[in-house]
Amino acid sequence: MKLDILAIAAHPDDAELSAIGTLIKAKKQGKKIGIVDLTRGELGTRGTAETRKEESAAASEIIGLDARENLGMADGFFQNTKENQLLIIEQLRKYQPNVVLINAKSDRHPDHGKGAELAKEACFLSGLSKIETQLGGQLQEKWRPRAVYHYIQDYYMRPDFVVDISTELEQKIEAIKAFKTQFYDPSNPAPNTPISGKEFFDFLKGRWGDFGRYIGAQYGEGFVLTRPAGIDDITKLI
Repeated sequence: MKLDILAIAAHPDDAELSAIGTLIKAKKQGKKIGIVDLTRGELGTRGTAETRKEESAAASEIIGLDARENLGMADGFFQNTKENQLLIIEQLRKYQPNVVLINAKSDRHPDHGKGAELAKEACFLSGLSKIETQLGGQLQEKWRPRAVYHYIQDYYMRPDFVVDISTELEQKIEAIKAFKTQFYDPSNPAPNTPISGKEFFDFLKGRWGDFGRYIGAQYGEGFVLTRPAGIDDITKLI
């Protein structure tokens, strides 16, 4: 299956928190969308690898994903190695996305910056024909996405462009809340974390509202370019 947009995320729920409104909007427009999670999130203070797997499946159904993969890298300890690059290259060549969304360049969790650099390099290397990969015993064709964008996570970054997600907001929040072990639940006896408090969703909505304000929308998701973007009609910019 060829995808139009693929989000690559260090942890299950990274894409939901930062970029899923954009994917939901694309799905409404008839595009094919998917997520590749690098790790199972097994080091998270709340929940387990097993519950994160169940939650990812529930979120995927809410979003309407066409594909979701988990590469099983070591949460907290994965590195930008040849082996890990090849795992991502296999997925890029399998799904041949036109656009790839990746983690923030730098963030509170070190896996986010590591994941961004790993994914960005894999996106370039995937286009080199002398790097051979196989999937299901079949030699894969080279593939390089046309564009790679960083989504914005915990640390504020001024976006290079913003996607209006005003009409996708409720579905986005529902997808985030599918990760019920991670976010606010007064009946959950697990230790509190920076994202488990009730006020965290107030912070999120404030961030999305701030991004939306840039483009005259109620809510938005911001992205940072990895290289200058090109357009052929300047009047289409908001």
